[in-house]
Amino acid sequence: MQRIRLRYTKRGRLRFTSHRDFQRAFERALRRAEVPMAYSAGFTPHPKVSYANAAPTGVGSEAEYLEIALTAQRDPEKLRALLDESLPTGLDIIDAVEARTSGLADRLTASIWELRLDGVTVEEAGKAVETFLAAESVEVQRKTKNGMRTFDTRGAVAELQALAPQADRPLGDACAILRLVVRHLTPAVRPDDVLSGLRAVADLAPPVPAAVTRLAQGLFDEESGTVTDPLAPDREAAPAAPQTAAGTVSATAPEGPAA
Repeated sequence: MQRIRLRYTKRGRLRFTSHRDFQRAFERALRRAEVPMAYSAGFTPHPKVSYANAAPTGVGSEAEYLEIALTAQRDPEKLRALLDESLPTGLDIIDAVEARTSGLADRLTASIWELRLDGVTVEEAGKAVETFLAAESVEVQRKTKNGMRTFDTRGAVAELQALAPQADRPLGDACAILRLVVRHLTPAVRPDDVLSGLRAVADLAPPVPAAVTRLAQGLFDEESGTVTDPLAPDREAAPAAPQTAAGTVSATAPEGPAA
């Protein structure tokens, strides 16, 4: 059995796709691409697909991950291209590697988020960010399936910056960009929880809902403060390509001289 790990996106209007909707679309894509899927046992077999830390509905993402199990060997890049062609634009398969290590979900310990706040100036956002970061704790409430729950958002935030928007925005339109690095803790702290915290400590209240996009997720490096690529260990574990006597990578055999 071969395992392939895929990175996919949720862009544009497809950010409103629920996780269940994506599952249905992805399983249809598997059938269209004639992927030799492994199936579970039992009375209702289903394709062996493992999803890891999916983004909430309504949130865009450049870094969603899943793993599939195959009954026959396939080239990861060719498989990626076939699946990408079988999915609607916006749900794009952008990376694929053969799984050569364990614990993909364990390597998703933090996310980088971008929040666009229309109607908020960079100065207003910057002051709110300073107040938030200076606090020892910022408690917010969120309704869960077990009722209202109070939890600290400050402890989960590894980095928070207020940035100016792209230069192509019309002059005079107030807009601020928040760049946010959040550790994956329990309970999970979401970008909207951080916005609730900014409202609580600094009275920052954007007039329209924030446009939220996950830019990356992976293993958080405490020393550098960076989020690393979770598929990198699988690439590094891949066997090295054979080399010729001259030390160059051996690809296909050279063609002989024409007759």
